[in-house]
Amino acid sequence: MGRDADATHGQNATAEPEAASGRNASPDPLPDAERDADALATTLRDARGRRDDATAAVEEHGESTLATVRDAVQRADRLLERYVDSATGTGDFQAYVEFQGEFAAVAEDLDEDVPGRDAFERANDAVDGRRLSESDFDRAREALSPARDLADRLAEREAAEAAVHDAERDVTRRLDALDDRIAALERLVELGEADLTAPTEELREPIAAYNDAVRDAFDDFRREASARELLAFVADAAGTPFVDYAAPPPELRSFLDSSPADGAALPDLLEYADYSASKLDHYVEDPGTFTARVRPHRTYLERLSAEPLTVDWPPPPSAETLRFQREELVSVVAKFAPEGTVARARRLREAADHPDYERLRRAAEAEAELSDAEVERVASGEAAAELAEARERRELLTDTLEDADS
Repeated sequence: MGRDADATHGQNATAEPEAASGRNASPDPLPDAERDADALATTLRDARGRRDDATAAVEEHGESTLATVRDAVQRADRLLERYVDSATGTGDFQAYVEFQGEFAAVAEDLDEDVPGRDAFERANDAVDGRRLSESDFDRAREALSPARDLADRLAEREAAEAAVHDAERDVTRRLDALDDRIAALERLVELGEADLTAPTEELREPIAAYNDAVRDAFDDFRREASARELLAFVADAAGTPFVDYAAPPPELRSFLDSSPADGAALPDLLEYADYSASKLDHYVEDPGTFTARVRPHRTYLERLSAEPLTVDWPPPPSAETLRFQREELVSVVAKFAPEGTVARARRLREAADHPDYERLRRAAEAEAELSDAEVERVASGEAAAELAEARERRELLTDTLEDADS
């Protein structure tokens, strides 16, 4: 709905409203933004419940104690994996002896009151024989299951915390999408309530007439005045609040002020910028300096136009703003344009002083931004219903996100 960021200022007030609005523009960016709010809220609540359960499970024995159990389980698993081939069957007797000693030490190194210690003792019993087989190792692993479950409480708490983080992130993202959708629906409902039968041409005609006149006058000025004179005008205009020219590069103005080419008009200056050094030598005194000072700013020079001097369509929301803009434009345009164009600028007061300015301006916005289908959505109440539903979903997600105990 906003103005193109690359545009210098005004839009063509003479354009057809449908063309200016881009009324076939972007579809709803997230049509399902409301409908899965319930699922997201449920996922977040479930994730928080899982985290609470996991935290309580860790607190039952304490993180430090469970870390000790986890380290012992990992130690036992490494021994079972390392010696399963060498210490079984008719394997290496030395490996068999080492394994039994190291595996028995796992349980012996644990304090008597460490939870799960009996699982290590049962695992040790499973591999405490004169001859071991792979099935003995399997029985040892199975005997360690209660201790492994205790150790897994730490991993489960970490996974549960990650699940909460992911669920909260998803809710936050959906809230952002809902905020965008709500803003778009609020704008749609607001514009849809405009009086689409209002005579917007009463504002459009003086603005369009001025815009056309100032574009023609600026084209003449750009073509006929010296580039130095043109940039001096732009530099002065850039300092005024309602004319958003970018100030000319100081090094470019300085060069033109001191160059024999300072009498060249802007189109000629741009043409010179394409010349070879040998050809340019016929037109400027120092081709190298000309190239270094002018060519880097070619894009700036090519884009100089009347657009910062035009009035947007639809016009400013406030009639007072248009009045200030009109006074400024009269003063600025008079510096280069013929009296007929200045008179068109003065006539902008007809639009600014219109008794129904706000109503007509709102109707112009609606004409520019709404398609027939959107007008129908507002008229039928569909848009208002979508807005109410989106607000409900946002409230649900906001409450769920803020309620850590939900």
